[in-house]
Amino acid sequence: MPHLLAQAVATAAAALAVLLTSPAASHAAIADPPGTPAPDCAHHHADRRYTTVVNDCDTTVSVTVDYADGQWAPCRTLAPRDIATFAGYGFGENRVIGLSTCLPETV
Repeated sequence: MPHLLAQAVATAAAALAVLLTSPAASHAAIADPPGTPAPDCAHHHADRRYTTVVNDCDTTVSVTVDYADGQWAPCRTLAPRDIATFAGYGFGENRVIGLSTCLPETV
Protein backbone atom coordinates (compact mmCIF):
# COMPACT_ATOMS: atom_id res chain seq x y z
CA MET A 1 0.00 0.00 0.00
CA PRO A 2 2.75 2.56 0.83
CA HIS A 3 4.24 1.83 -2.61
CA LEU A 4 0.94 2.74 -4.32
CA LEU A 5 0.71 5.98 -2.34
CA ALA A 6 4.29 6.92 -3.26
CA GLN A 7 3.57 6.17 -6.92
CA ALA A 8 0.40 8.30 -6.85
CA VAL A 9 2.28 11.22 -5.27
CA ALA A 10 5.08 10.94 -7.85
CA THR A 11 2.57 10.88 -10.71
CA ALA A 12 0.73 13.92 -9.34
CA ALA A 13 4.02 15.81 -8.92
CA ALA A 14 5.05 15.01 -12.49
CA ALA A 15 1.67 16.16 -13.83
CA LEU A 16 1.92 19.40 -11.86
CA ALA A 17 5.41 20.04 -13.21
CA VAL A 18 4.17 19.61 -16.78
CA LEU A 19 1.28 22.01 -16.18
CA LEU A 20 3.46 24.66 -14.59
CA THR A 21 5.98 24.60 -17.43
CA SER A 22 3.44 24.55 -20.28
CA PRO A 23 3.19 27.54 -22.66
CA ALA A 24 -0.33 28.26 -21.38
CA ALA A 25 0.93 28.59 -17.82
CA SER A 26 3.76 30.92 -18.86
CA HIS A 27 1.33 33.01 -20.94
CA ALA A 28 -1.03 33.31 -17.97
CA ALA A 29 1.80 34.52 -15.77
CA ILE A 30 2.68 37.29 -18.26
CA ALA A 31 -0.89 38.43 -18.98
CA ASP A 32 -2.92 40.72 -16.77
CA PRO A 33 -4.61 38.93 -13.88
CA PRO A 34 -8.18 37.80 -14.65
CA GLY A 35 -10.82 40.35 -13.76
CA THR A 36 -8.66 43.41 -14.37
CA PRO A 37 -9.85 45.95 -16.94
CA ALA A 38 -8.97 44.97 -20.50
CA PRO A 39 -6.37 47.11 -22.28
CA ASP A 40 -7.67 50.30 -23.89
CA CYS A 41 -6.86 48.92 -27.33
CA ALA A 42 -9.69 46.34 -26.94
CA HIS A 43 -12.90 48.17 -27.86
CA HIS A 44 -16.59 47.29 -27.64
CA HIS A 45 -19.88 48.50 -29.05
CA ALA A 46 -23.07 47.31 -27.40
CA ASP A 47 -26.74 47.41 -28.24
CA ARG A 48 -29.71 45.41 -26.96
CA ARG A 49 -29.02 42.45 -29.16
CA TYR A 50 -25.23 42.17 -29.54
CA THR A 51 -21.98 43.40 -28.04
CA THR A 52 -19.15 43.51 -30.55
CA VAL A 53 -15.56 43.44 -29.29
CA VAL A 54 -12.60 44.38 -31.49
CA ASN A 55 -8.97 43.71 -30.59
CA ASP A 56 -6.95 46.67 -31.89
CA CYS A 57 -3.98 45.62 -29.74
CA ASP A 58 -0.70 44.35 -31.19
CA THR A 59 -0.97 41.24 -29.01
CA THR A 60 -3.56 38.54 -28.35
CA VAL A 61 -6.00 39.32 -25.54
CA SER A 62 -8.53 37.21 -23.64
CA VAL A 63 -11.56 39.26 -22.66
CA THR A 64 -15.06 38.97 -21.30
CA VAL A 65 -17.88 41.51 -21.22
CA ASP A 66 -18.94 43.04 -17.90
CA TYR A 67 -22.65 43.76 -17.47
CA ALA A 68 -24.22 46.05 -14.87
CA ASP A 69 -26.46 43.25 -13.56
CA GLY A 70 -23.64 40.65 -13.37
CA GLN A 71 -24.86 38.71 -16.42
CA TRP A 72 -22.40 35.92 -17.32
CA ALA A 73 -20.33 36.17 -20.51
CA PRO A 74 -17.80 33.69 -21.88
CA CYS A 75 -14.07 34.35 -22.08
CA ARG A 76 -12.90 34.77 -25.66
CA THR A 77 -9.34 34.98 -26.94
CA LEU A 78 -8.82 37.42 -29.79
CA ALA A 79 -5.71 37.71 -31.92
CA PRO A 80 -4.79 41.20 -33.16
CA ARG A 81 -7.58 42.64 -35.36
CA ASP A 82 -10.02 39.84 -34.41
CA ILE A 83 -13.69 40.56 -33.72
CA ALA A 84 -15.97 38.63 -31.34
CA THR A 85 -19.69 38.90 -30.71
CA PHE A 86 -21.24 38.56 -27.25
CA ALA A 87 -24.80 38.93 -26.01
CA GLY A 88 -26.25 42.42 -25.91
CA TYR A 89 -27.61 44.07 -22.81
CA GLY A 90 -31.33 43.41 -23.23
CA PHE A 91 -34.05 45.43 -21.57
CA GLY A 92 -34.30 47.06 -18.18
CA GLU A 93 -31.39 48.47 -16.24
CA ASN A 94 -28.79 46.09 -17.64
CA ARG A 95 -25.98 47.59 -19.72
CA VAL A 96 -22.41 46.81 -20.74
CA ILE A 97 -20.04 48.53 -18.34
CA GLY A 98 -16.73 47.42 -19.87
CA LEU A 99 -14.36 44.59 -20.72
CA SER A 100 -12.21 42.53 -18.36
CA THR A 101 -9.32 40.17 -18.86
CA CYS A 102 -10.00 36.47 -18.28
CA LEU A 103 -8.48 33.03 -18.55
CA PRO A 104 -9.94 30.97 -21.38
CA GLU A 105 -11.12 27.50 -20.48
CA THR A 106 -8.89 24.74 -21.78
CA VAL A 107 -10.34 21.59 -23.20
